[in-house]
Amino acid sequence: MSKRLMIGNEAVARGLYEAGVKVVSSYPGTPSTEITEFVARYNEVDAEWAANEKVAMEVAIGAAISGARSFCAMKHVGLNVAADPLFTVSYTGVNGGLVIGVADDPGMHSSQNEQDSRNYANAAKVTMLEPADSTECKEYAKLAYEISEQFDTPVLLRLTTRIAHSQSIVEECDRVDVPLKEYQKDVMKYVMMPGMAKKRRLVIEDRKDKLVEYAETSGINKMEINDTKIGIITAGAPYQYAKESFPEASYLKLGMLWPLPVDLIKEFASKVEKLYVLEELDPYIENHIKAMGIEVHGKDTFSKFGEFSNVSVREAISGKKDEVTYPDYNPPMRPPVMCPGCPHRGMFYVLSKLKLVVSGDIGCYTLGAAAPLSAMDTTICMGASISAAHGISKANPELSKKTVAVIGDSTFIHSGMTGLASTAYNKGTSTVIILDNSITGMTGHQQNPTTGKTLKGEPTVAVNLEKFAEAVGYSRIKVVDPFNVEECERVIKEEISVEEPSLIIARRPCVLLKGVKYDFDVNIQKDKCRNCKMCMKIGCPAISLVNGVPQINKTLCTNCGLCKNICKFDAITL
Repeated sequence: MSKRLMIGNEAVARGLYEAGVKVVSSYPGTPSTEITEFVARYNEVDAEWAANEKVAMEVAIGAAISGARSFCAMKHVGLNVAADPLFTVSYTGVNGGLVIGVADDPGMHSSQNEQDSRNYANAAKVTMLEPADSTECKEYAKLAYEISEQFDTPVLLRLTTRIAHSQSIVEECDRVDVPLKEYQKDVMKYVMMPGMAKKRRLVIEDRKDKLVEYAETSGINKMEINDTKIGIITAGAPYQYAKESFPEASYLKLGMLWPLPVDLIKEFASKVEKLYVLEELDPYIENHIKAMGIEVHGKDTFSKFGEFSNVSVREAISGKKDEVTYPDYNPPMRPPVMCPGCPHRGMFYVLSKLKLVVSGDIGCYTLGAAAPLSAMDTTICMGASISAAHGISKANPELSKKTVAVIGDSTFIHSGMTGLASTAYNKGTSTVIILDNSITGMTGHQQNPTTGKTLKGEPTVAVNLEKFAEAVGYSRIKVVDPFNVEECERVIKEEISVEEPSLIIARRPCVLLKGVKYDFDVNIQKDKCRNCKMCMKIGCPAISLVNGVPQINKTLCTNCGLCKNICKFDAITL
């Protein structure tokens, strides 16, 4: 046995391996992505990227019903997509253990909203565990399977960004070979028609009573009695912040977030003079405590949103500004931008030039909304661009002929396909642009059903976007190179003018892919440059103004040549 530093996500993956998990199906989403990437390194585990989170959970449910220990992972908004099967598998229960990893993102480091997944556990009546460091990430992953199989329930394993990506020491243990549980046909358990579901509803309540007893007595929720002037009830990352700030205080550290204990909380509250509940996002634990009639300080003391820190916790409880002084240092702002050489930049340049209404989507191309391109009007959720554009065209004839939807290839597979089919079926006329960069870019280059490779790098079939569009009713399909800005402009003008749905596929691979290399040397010829600053309008980080004149930073430049296609005076050469 050895010990290693691991981020929380790697530790979860190690726990899955040691627990004898056989099937993992996930959809990448920061901060959960690395769990599946790490577990894919173990040959004993069949790991895959699914088309979306709903599919991933359904794969894991099927594997569990068949008798195998299975797992799926997603970020908090992904659980919205997978909510349908989640609520039903709570009714059916499992056969082999089923664990669902969900990573919340307090502070919205890489998300379009803040969302507290503990509310899903409560609403779906599904057991939830929350680790507070990498060791607990591994151990709770293993414990989750014991709970799942003991109580015939799926188990949610909740992480947050800080726990998912922070490192601590983890001891590696051997894998346990867990044999498949025998599968037996059981219509009353697994077929959720109303008559069966009504009976399973009673099973859920009985299961909850047993789980409450487990929460009270198993030791996963632990009291640490020290100085009783201050008592803090907390879980996950906030536990670490509080321990660093108030090591002398007493703690009730919760490892199980649903169901929450009752008697244990009452006992702890009776031992301390002043009781705090420290939790990021919603007053989930606080509401439970107050419903028991216990006086507690929660969101009246701590922030209702964002991510905590040891400093914010210390200041909130002490009521005074932190005495630690920090250097007077104001680093320059570094807003996120599309990479130099990004294939999306040329298309967004054209959309900005044409002053179109752009219904956007979730991906690295969402950065097209930022200045100077400013070429995006809406971003709602995965796949919404196509449906929203159809809604605009139906509701507002004035906007109809100057509205397009943009969506990435991976996001299209995730949840854009249904929008495309629905638009054609409902006689829509909107133009959809698929930004096909041959990879799932935003979360770090994961494969998807359009790339022709599996998670483990094995060759497989690839979805043909053109044929799919034809199959759902699109007859106008154009493929363009987004760096050919003249062609893009011509095609877009042509397609938005017709009275039928149309699809444009802007195809060029992500510049960060290993096989992509531009063998050019891009230079600005000073004698030809008119200083019109047209090249600045594409927002490339490799081009900046030096003494008021455009200059290419050779360290950043990928030699993609897009700027040459923009320059009207042939001042940029390859």
